[in-house]
Amino acid sequence: MLDSPVPDFTLPATGGQSFRLADQAGKVVVLYFYPKDATPGCTTEAQQFRDLHAQFAAGGAVVLGISRDSVKSHESFRTKQSLPFALGSDADEAVCNLFGVIKMKNMYGKQVRGIERSTFLIDRTGVLRREWRGVKVPGHAAEVLAAVQSL
Repeated sequence: MLDSPVPDFTLPATGGQSFRLADQAGKVVVLYFYPKDATPGCTTEAQQFRDLHAQFAAGGAVVLGISRDSVKSHESFRTKQSLPFALGSDADEAVCNLFGVIKMKNMYGKQVRGIERSTFLIDRTGVLRREWRGVKVPGHAAEVLAAVQSL
């Protein structure tokens, strides 16, 4: 998929809106997939994207966080963390499957199916330029920002 056009998709998102990839033409798009709203790692990651959001916007980038949580859960998480970007709800895992981020993971010694923390960078023409899989949160948003600024 790297260096190929990303197929269009639409997700229900916060703010009573839908996020449609085709509507973002001409902008850089940062899609970050995370396991669950209001959990420690996901909260830290969201805060890092929030704190750098003005710089992402200055670089012409739109940021969208995606998980399987409901829009209602996303609204609460977004409000509590003052996130300036939308969160998309992928309850049926269609977009997760498009990007191949659903994995078997160990959670407290049990195998569970969940989202592998991953980020994808799509250029202004809709082509996937970078992907980060199995993301470790510290410093990740800054690394993505550097990639946005290098496009």
